[in-house]
Amino acid sequence: MANSDGILHACELDGLGKGTELEPDRISQAVKSETLTWTHLDANEPGVRSWLEKEVDYLDPIILDALLIEETRPRILQFEEGVLLILRGVNLNENAEPEDMVSIRLWIDSNRIISIRRRPLKAATDILDRLLAGKGPKSSSEFLSMLGGRLFERMEPVFSELDERLDSVEESVMDSPDTKDRHRITSIRKQAILFKRYIMPQRDVVATLRSSDLNWLDTTNKRKLQESLDRLIRYIEDLDTIRERAQIVKDELANALSDRMNKNLYVLSVIAAIFLPLGFLTGLFGVNLGGIPGIDAENAFWVFSGVLLAVTAIQVVLFKFLKWF
Repeated sequence: MANSDGILHACELDGLGKGTELEPDRISQAVKSETLTWTHLDANEPGVRSWLEKEVDYLDPIILDALLIEETRPRILQFEEGVLLILRGVNLNENAEPEDMVSIRLWIDSNRIISIRRRPLKAATDILDRLLAGKGPKSSSEFLSMLGGRLFERMEPVFSELDERLDSVEESVMDSPDTKDRHRITSIRKQAILFKRYIMPQRDVVATLRSSDLNWLDTTNKRKLQESLDRLIRYIEDLDTIRERAQIVKDELANALSDRMNKNLYVLSVIAAIFLPLGFLTGLFGVNLGGIPGIDAENAFWVFSGVLLAVTAIQVVLFKFLKWF
């Protein structure tokens, strides 16, 4: 729960992987000191901007606006002393859609890590738990690579589940195509599009960060960022594959439904062709005019029925011979 300034938690990092949560009255002093601190804030609280302007007064107004903006896409803005980052992770909150990705906005320099969120993000909770257990990041550089790793690792099960859903739809279309499959295919394609919308610029952010000349971003963590970049590239390729496969499955479904309809129409056409002469004969002999053959014969109805059956049999044999069915 955030306090009146929007602070969810603040930690002082000892450089050995251990983080100590700061009491509210110590946060201001720690943020302004040379000790590495991480302050995590909730942008929904009205006091956040005032706190940032007061305690981190060296931040450019452009940075503050970017940190607190309502909606944003992944981006990076590098300054001499630090970097502004906006990243997104899959939404794993209760009753939420994974493709409604959650953003985390960060200002990072050699001594300060300020992160802001509008909705809970499990990756931030993971890092806090690791810090309290003494297994967290030892520097700003490692914090950045660890956060990226946690964000991107959580995406893989979601994309695997999306791929499995597509496999299930594809199998259903092959076995017993149904119009309901159209909605499932559309849902999968929509999810893939929404995921790619945020992952594409996120790939560019990590690539830019990987090649940056920030003096506090060391080589080891740049290599970890390269691994994250490779993972993001693979995700984008997987999403492209899912979209292409979904389109192919959709085309197969359309073809299967079209074939089924054509087959049904064909059967109806054959039935109509068989009953066309029968209808002509019954209509002809059903007129109320004198001179109709058999009108006074007791067995005329049965003879006429036999003629109709014979005509039907002749038609069936003829259609078979012509390979109409």
